[in-house]
Amino acid sequence: MSGANADPHADLRALVRTIPDHPKPGILFRDITTLLLDPAGFAATIDRMADAVSGPFDLVAGIEARGFVFAAALAHRLNAGVLLIRKRNKLPGAVIGVNYALEYGEDRVEMHADACAPGARVLLVDDLIATGGTAIAGAELIRRAGGVVAQAAFVIDLPDLGGADRLRAAGVAPVTLMAFEGH
Repeated sequence: MSGANADPHADLRALVRTIPDHPKPGILFRDITTLLLDPAGFAATIDRMADAVSGPFDLVAGIEARGFVFAAALAHRLNAGVLLIRKRNKLPGAVIGVNYALEYGEDRVEMHADACAPGARVLLVDDLIATGGTAIAGAELIRRAGGVVAQAAFVIDLPDLGGADRLRAAGVAPVTLMAFEGH
């Protein structure tokens, strides 16, 4: 790495595939499955995410579905439990949920009602932050259970969509490894 502006995560950035016009024309889809296929790249991603956050944490909350992959690995590395934040009607037993707005309509995330003890310090994790809707809903869900959303971590930020700023405005400090311009 040379120069003051060198990207410290250029090696990981190179492992993220961009798929144009998916899921619709004009969208540049940032596909992390190619990063997951690379053992050294995946390990480096987890190590760097763990180094970027400020623990300790009791739980690492992963948002369905790609967030589960990163949350489980981070929880192992950080000696914390894994909290699953799922889409509606996926969990057995008693759940609590939060609805959030989509571009056209509404969706819902849920977790087991007894999954987060009051006062638990939680790291919220997903693969990517775009508009921030799902992350903000996840943070609200954890707070409803009495947990403290101590921080959030994402592999990728799409800053043009403003999600990281919205998450900060909601009182959660996000860390990301890399940003991609565009939608």
